[in-house]
Amino acid sequence: MRHPFVFSACIAGAIMVAGCAPKPSDEETVERAFQDVNVVDETNLSEVMLTVTDPNEAISYYQRTLQSSPDRIDLRRGLAASFVRAKRFTEAASAWEKVTELKDSTSEDSVNYADALIRSGDWDKAEKVLDTVPPTYETFKRYRLEAMMADANEEWKKADSFYETAIGLTTTPAGAFNNWGYSKLTRGDFAGAEKLFGQAIRQDTTLFTAKNNLVLARSAQRKYTLPVVPMTQSERAQLLHTMALSAVKQDDIQTGKSLLRDAIDTHPQHFEAAVRALEALERSG
Repeated sequence: MRHPFVFSACIAGAIMVAGCAPKPSDEETVERAFQDVNVVDETNLSEVMLTVTDPNEAISYYQRTLQSSPDRIDLRRGLAASFVRAKRFTEAASAWEKVTELKDSTSEDSVNYADALIRSGDWDKAEKVLDTVPPTYETFKRYRLEAMMADANEEWKKADSFYETAIGLTTTPAGAFNNWGYSKLTRGDFAGAEKLFGQAIRQDTTLFTAKNNLVLARSAQRKYTLPVVPMTQSERAQLLHTMALSAVKQDDIQTGKSLLRDAIDTHPQHFEAAVRALEALERSG
């Protein structure tokens, strides 16, 4: 059953309460309106700062804005992320540490802190930070860092498991395949590395690092032919150069010389590095 009289009384009471409140001045109304607009503008500007702006300009923006809003965690995250973009990794680690100390910090913040620590070379502290992240927090970045940490500790089985998990959590696994391949390369598992670099290139045909690593893995097995992967003429010359240096390192000197000549002939411009390498080999006999 409806109660119109009670409802009317409630409305009347609300009006009376509102009537008791002091009416804001025109100046206060205008100030409140501008404050609301500033919040929206700052949010949009912060998004811009994280994407298209020069990272050092973004750092200045966040440092300036934090002076008036020191407790805003979004600004502190923006500052930390901008330090990473600017490759100022020691400062980034310090900034992410401050983020993790705030009450609204998340597991993602801790992972970003560990990432900055690894980039700055503080692997021991990064491992301790990663250990604080609950196992239920499962993201690509978390497992990629765990894999890198396992690599650093030469815990190969753990590394393989973490890389495999990380790849299953992303739609762009080329970089992770490349890192996993490099892990296999450092262990001396050249055939395994070759397969993983091939998978990286299939995921991203523009990833030259993976192409170069693939040539290294093949050369370590004395496979001195270029793999069948997409490459520009300039990339072909550079890969021939990499293969030549690998051959020389394994005392396959004549093969190395031949590959250097191919690299020089293939490059669309003057290939100074290959020319110098070949001249040095010719002088040494």
